[in-house]
Amino acid sequence: MKQTFATTLLVAGLHAAPLHADAVGDALEAALAAHTAGDLSTTATQITVAAKEVQALQSARLAAMLPEAPAGWTREISTEGGQGMAMIGMAGNFVEGRYANAAGDSFTLTLTADSPMVASMAGMLGNPQMMAMMGKIVKAGSQDMLEQDGSLSALAGGRVLVQAQGMDSATMLPVLATLDFARLPTYDK
Repeated sequence: MKQTFATTLLVAGLHAAPLHADAVGDALEAALAAHTAGDLSTTATQITVAAKEVQALQSARLAAMLPEAPAGWTREISTEGGQGMAMIGMAGNFVEGRYANAAGDSFTLTLTADSPMVASMAGMLGNPQMMAMMGKIVKAGSQDMLEQDGSLSALAGGRVLVQAQGMDSATMLPVLATLDFARLPTYDK
């Protein structure tokens, strides 16, 4: 009964709101058509396609949140790590920025959103007392970050884990200070 009600709500919602002409909308329309025809296998497949397309859009928006490279540095962005995380059951969105200078020095800045890993870190990074027990608290702009074993970590809005590693904190903190921590939790809105 609950599943029928949920399906009815999904179908009613799809009929009530026009879908955008994009990959997500196309997949949802295909799912609705398959559901109407009674083809549950295709319905499930198309819903999965739509979910993957939404996740790709979320990853692109999360990647857009990475700070620009400082003068004299380059930035390479990768969203490939999210696929590996999904394979080990750590769903969510993952983007990585690799910042490098002409001397070959580099560090990585990762943003992980809506993942079980974020939830597991929330108790530590969401509590200043716990952060202080785990390492040193440093500031990236107005954001508290945990400095521990050569890496910097923070939690934005209980939803996005921010981690930087590979160089000394003094080099990474100015880049992190340009990250919009206030907007980060709503990156996909």
